[in-house]
Amino acid sequence: MSEETLLTFPCRFPIKVMGTNSADFENEIVVITRRHVPDLGEGSVKSRPSSSGKYLSVTITFTATSKAQIDDLYRAINAHPAVKMVL
Repeated sequence: MSEETLLTFPCRFPIKVMGTNSADFENEIVVITRRHVPDLGEGSVKSRPSSSGKYLSVTITFTATSKAQIDDLYRAINAHPAVKMVL
């Protein structure tokens, strides 16, 4: 059974991860992402702290090759204990 998607693959796909701001948070999210997107390019990651500095938003834009890849990446990132939200 094939799941429907409005995306046509391959396509550029942004994923935004919000979590507790720590020294390693951005790097840990990139490591998880590279397991699913081995060819993640330089300049694909942008991060921004919240106004209070308590949280960090990490946006990763990559070339997605399938809905399964995106779903697997969302699940892996959501499993990280410091992640509060994934969009």
